[in-house]
Amino acid sequence: MYALLLEAPSRLVYTEVPRPEPQEGEVLVAVRACGICGSDVHGLDGRSGRRRPPLIMGHEAAGTIERLGPGVTALKEGSRVTFDSTLWCGRCSFCRSGRINLCENRRVLGVSTDRYKCNGAFAQYVVVPQHVVYPLPEELSFEEGALIEPLSVAFHAVHRMPVDLNDTAVVVGGGVIGLLILKLLKLRGCRRVFVLEKEASRRSIAERFGASAAFPPGGMKPLLDRIGGGADIVFEAVGKAETVQTALSCVRTGGRCVLVGNLDPSVPFPLQKVVTGELVLSGTCASSGEYPRCLDLAAQRTVDLGELISARAPLSEGALWFGKLLKGDPELLKVVLIP
Repeated sequence: MYALLLEAPSRLVYTEVPRPEPQEGEVLVAVRACGICGSDVHGLDGRSGRRRPPLIMGHEAAGTIERLGPGVTALKEGSRVTFDSTLWCGRCSFCRSGRINLCENRRVLGVSTDRYKCNGAFAQYVVVPQHVVYPLPEELSFEEGALIEPLSVAFHAVHRMPVDLNDTAVVVGGGVIGLLILKLLKLRGCRRVFVLEKEASRRSIAERFGASAAFPPGGMKPLLDRIGGGADIVFEAVGKAETVQTALSCVRTGGRCVLVGNLDPSVPFPLQKVVTGELVLSGTCASSGEYPRCLDLAAQRTVDLGELISARAPLSEGALWFGKLLKGDPELLKVVLIP
């Protein structure tokens, strides 16, 4: 089969590789669409430590079941499916308590660390365990099915903290996850949701998606003028030192902050503000069984995932599109590659 291989740091090649074979409890999926995630772009040069070459990246995908491995009886060949990017064991204490995203033996598609390597879906075929596979409704295209993964991440994030009717919220970062958090907060009843985003094109999309207003990072004064003493709840969807600081500066005394992004492994922390203001902080990681609800939201067009897709391109042109994203093309939101 052909795949987009991270052959060396910052070197992507479209090349022929061996086709994987499904083992006990696994299925072979013919990939029909795979989205480029920001974590793939930022991990390209190897500095994140989570994309160690050689590796086939890609974890936002959908396709059709090509072949069933031994012991798979609940799925059928030819079925349209999407699948979770988190591969969980089902045996550890976290899995048994329903917190599958914290699995002690957790692996992630398209990720390679010092502990494991798991080739992903920037390829014609990918193997996944049957228990992370979900039927793709006929109402959804394969490209939209690939975006169920980021929708599930946003869904999990907005349910990490209570959101009260008429809350004022701020989302720091207007990328795909930030925009989906915005949409879901509106659905949960937030009266006002403001977005901080550096790119003007994404600020326009945020306002089209229902933001009360969107400001550049330097627009803290007009934002704070609008929210008075601070926001009831803030979501940080970038994961850099400066954006975490910005997020915490927006929270009112006694407010809540959910940390979603994780580009920087560590950041300076305003301890006194958090302690004296009794701020409630929560991290959020991946998703934890929210796929069925996200598939319903997308199929019913309550959340229109097609609005987030900026470009569709052949997998063979993957290196070109990664280059565009690395340069920070402001017009590109989600690029979906088609094997």
